[in-house]
Amino acid sequence: MRQKIAPYLLILPGGLWLLCFLVVPLVFMASVSTQEGDVVNGFVQTFHLANFGNALGEYKTQFLRSAGYGLAGTALTILLAYPVAYWIAFKAGARKSTYLLLVLLPFFVSFVLRTVSWKFLLADDGILLQPLKDVGLLPADFHVLQTTVAVIGGLTYNYLPFMVLPIYVALERVDPRVVEAAQDLYATRRDSFLRIVLPLSLPGVFAGVLMTFVPMTADYVNASILGGPANTMIGNIIQTEYLVNNDYPAGAALSFILMAAMLIGIFAYAKALGTENVLEAAAR
Repeated sequence: MRQKIAPYLLILPGGLWLLCFLVVPLVFMASVSTQEGDVVNGFVQTFHLANFGNALGEYKTQFLRSAGYGLAGTALTILLAYPVAYWIAFKAGARKSTYLLLVLLPFFVSFVLRTVSWKFLLADDGILLQPLKDVGLLPADFHVLQTTVAVIGGLTYNYLPFMVLPIYVALERVDPRVVEAAQDLYATRRDSFLRIVLPLSLPGVFAGVLMTFVPMTADYVNASILGGPANTMIGNIIQTEYLVNNDYPAGAALSFILMAAMLIGIFAYAKALGTENVLEAAAR
């Protein structure tokens, strides 16, 4: 009897935690998203589904911009993180822990402070751009802040470790003898990488994309600090609806639309990548 209930007892704390702090808030937010009213007279449940249509129609541009920023930032993190993870996994030797610590070192500083530091670095008269303007390498009116480049750059910087770590874990599990065997069979380094290393590292890439694309798309800190009015993301709109306009139904509706859109995108990505192949590679 104890053996049968032991697995359920082990997952009970985690299950209760998810129930209290994930399921219950989602149910409450779903209820709020179909209400009508205001903070003065109170909100009443009227099952007003038009909140979703109104929110989507009014802020379609911000939804598309957030998805575009998330996709661009995720693609950049893959391009930057894969070589770093590959080098640490296969070339770092006994100093792997040191280099992984360096990758994680930015997390010892607050997310907001890291983003604000980039604002000072990229300022028009900052320590990065002003010297280049002084020597004539950049025009005097050149600026980076309040542009798409600044926002995507901030997203890439802040979420890069979330891509490096899962790819590193996947590459660390690749048996070097398999690569050596391929080379013994006259496979070039390019072929051994494309046919062996890359497929075996796909579980890490898959996990990294999930860990970066989702928070990037919903992020509002980078757009607030590094961007301008033309770079507003849907996270900024949700924050404004909740904390400034006090329009809780609109904020809840926007949150659900964002969550549904990201889930659809994730499932489409998993199907396109081939979830079965990813899981088989992870099992190996």
